[in-house]
Amino acid sequence: MANEDKKDFNAMLKRDNGMPKIQVVTDPKTIEKYGGEKMYFAPPMDYDKIMKTIPFGRVVTVGKIREYFAAHNDADFTDPITAGIFVSIAAWASYQRREDETPYWRTLKAHGELNPKYPGGVAAQKEKLEAEGHTIIQRGRKNIRYYVKDYEAAQVVL
Repeated sequence: MANEDKKDFNAMLKRDNGMPKIQVVTDPKTIEKYGGEKMYFAPPMDYDKIMKTIPFGRVVTVGKIREYFAAHNDADFTDPITAGIFVSIAAWASYQRREDETPYWRTLKAHGELNPKYPGGVAAQKEKLEAEGHTIIQRGRKNIRYYVKDYEAAQVVL
């Protein structure tokens, strides 16, 4: 996202986007990739609610949140694009609030990767996770990425 300082992410979080909804996909490659044709779209506020339940010292991946939504809404999978966008919106909305914090730094990308689109980028997320006892490792030589070591053991079950 760009121009985060000029956007009202709390308004975005509460916006009615016609969600939740289920869309039936017909593209054979999509059906094969995601294992079904019923794609669920959760509203941004639902991502925020789930992210608030992740306790100190624990983490969750966006993929696990997506699996939870699909399983609890009679769908085969949850849209990955809107999931990534809505998790970022929840993070920025929390950053803009004075109270009712969402511990967004505990929500990781796939394979335990830190999210550079969160407020303060990877450095801020790394600092918050290390303060909760996590070890952050670096991978890559040119395209350097950061991950929570042993994130599977620290993942909360939704």
